[in-house]
Order: sequence, then structure tokens, then C-alpha cells
Amino acid sequence: MVWVELGITLVKIALMFFVVLTLVAYLTLAERRVSAFIQDRLGPNRVGPFGLLQPLADGVKFIFKEDLIPSHVNKPFFIAAPAFALVTALIALAVVPIGKGFDTTLFGLLSAPIFVKLQIADLNVGILYVLAIGSLSVYGVVLGGWASNSKYSFLGGLRGAAQMISYELAMGLSIIGVIAWTGSLRLEDIIEAQSKCWFAIPQILGCIVFLAAAFAETNRLPFDMPEAEPEIVAGYHTEYSSMKFAMFFMAEYTHMIVVSCLVVALFFGGWYPLPFGGWFGIDIDKYWFLPPIVFIGKVLAFLFFFIWVRFTLPRFRYDQVMNLGWKVLFPIAVANLIIVSIAILVLQNYGYLKA
Repeated sequence: MVWVELGITLVKIALMFFVVLTLVAYLTLAERRVSAFIQDRLGPNRVGPFGLLQPLADGVKFIFKEDLIPSHVNKPFFIAAPAFALVTALIALAVVPIGKGFDTTLFGLLSAPIFVKLQIADLNVGILYVLAIGSLSVYGVVLGGWASNSKYSFLGGLRGAAQMISYELAMGLSIIGVIAWTGSLRLEDIIEAQSKCWFAIPQILGCIVFLAAAFAETNRLPFDMPEAEPEIVAGYHTEYSSMKFAMFFMAEYTHMIVVSCLVVALFFGGWYPLPFGGWFGIDIDKYWFLPPIVFIGKVLAFLFFFIWVRFTLPRFRYDQVMNLGWKVLFPIAVANLIIVSIAILVLQNYGYLKA
């Protein structure tokens, strides 16, 4: 059975890579089409029906473009930085559950059914794993900026590090309320705790702080300080070209997917479709394919939200970004933790919540 479980895990890893990288490719198309719609333009519509083959054309273009490495860079770190950024983004998805799982005999090959979880690794400290890997992702930005041996690139890398430190604290504190409420660091337990009420309702402050910090952590507008083109050309990836340049953007879109999965799992009920109530009496153990549909649908909705915000809000100044992180979001996250702690004590005292 060990070999069977190993084979299933390898299949899940391959599927995860294929689905995520395909979604990343089409997120680039979605971003361009949504921005065109917002700005009353057409966007890419020539390559394939409705422009659906545009990501393929872009990929081929990046592969065949000349890969320039300036003479003044620190070559080993310059090459490693984009790969580090992409790999840390991808492996963070290993613990994200998209459904409850199902029993299978692998088309009759097994004598007894085996339960297949819809996640690669079921860790009892899943949320800590995601936060730890997410903290490492900034090293790709810092390494890329430092190794480029360019003032603009280096400034972008420093901005990325400062921004990560500022918003990581607020993000972590906003999650502690959820962990305290559920008493578990396992993502599946957190989702199951929302079967009767999404955490976005009782912990609305924590949800808002997490969303704002998530935009900063992924370096998306209005928090794209590490690559603000009016100020520092293109920031940490100014000196990059060809597939190395593309890998930084693949990492950014993969981080968007990771953060969207976390928002759905922590605050918006995971695979539970209604804010108050379960599954309309449907047996989701029998209809195991329904929870992944709901979970993925919510993730796609938040990916659209990321794109929508980018083309709605203007970029902040750097001092405004730092002030928002330290003087607004951090105090709100602390206040939310105090409020949630008091609420948990009161609910436990009256028997509405298990101690």
C-alpha cells in the first residue's frame, strides 16, 4: 500500500503543477482582457478564438527570446533568483485542501478501497507551513535585486523586504484569531469549523486586514513598490529577460493563487457554499466532486478581485505603504485579536464553544 500511496501522491503533484501553471498562463490573459473591459478596450483577441491561444503565443515568444545576462551581475544568484521565487510559490500549495476526498479501488486494481485526499500533504501545522514558505518567497525578489548589481534593482529588492516585514506581522495576527477559534493549525479543520458560519462574518476585521496584507505580500497594485515603474524602472527584475523575466511573473500569479486559496479556506468557508448552513442536505461524502467545484469557484472569484483592484485603485507612495502597514493594519490586527479572545472566553463560558 505504501507504493500505491506514493504513486497517488506523485500523480497529485503532477496534476497540481499542470493545473496551476495552466491557470497562471490564462491569468495573464484574464488580466489583459479584464483590464481592457474596464478601460473600454478590446484586449488580446487575435491568436485563437477569442484570443484563447494568446498565453501559448506569449510562452513561445519568451522561450525563443535571447536570454541576456549583463556582465556586471552576480551570475549564480542572478540565475537562481527567479527559480527560487517560482518554486517557493508552487510548494506552498502542497497543504491546501480543495475537497474532502473520496474512496477508490483504482478501477478494481486494489482489493480494498483506499481514501484519496484532495491535497498533496495533510499537515497538522498546515497554516504555519504556508506562512513559512510565503516568508521565504521574498528572497527571490531580494536576490534578484541584489544580484543584478543595479541601483534600481537593488532598491526594488530592499522595498520588497521592508514591505514583507511590515505586512507579515499584520497578516499573522489576523490569522491567530481563526486559529484560536478553531483550536487547530490544520487547514481542513479550519474549513470544517465554518460549516455553520464563515469566519468572514464574526472576524470581519481580521478578514479585511488579511486581504490588505495579502495584496502587499504578493506585490500587487496598489502595493507593487518593488517594481514601481515610474520610480525605479521595473525594480528587482529590471535586468532580466526571456524566461527568467517570465518566471518572476509566473511566481507573482502563483502567489495570487496561494493567497486566494488561503482567503477562501480561512475566512470564506472553504468548500461550504453558504455563509450560514451546510450543503442543502446533500451528502458530500457521496458527491465528493461538489466541494472542489465550490472551492475552485471561490478561488477564481478572488483572482478576479485581485485583477479588478489593480485597475481600480492608484499606486500608493512608499511612505503611505509603510504607514498603512505599521500604523493602521497592525493596530487593527491587534484589536481584532483582543476582541476575538474576549468573544471566545464568553462563548466558552456559556457553552456555545468548546474549550
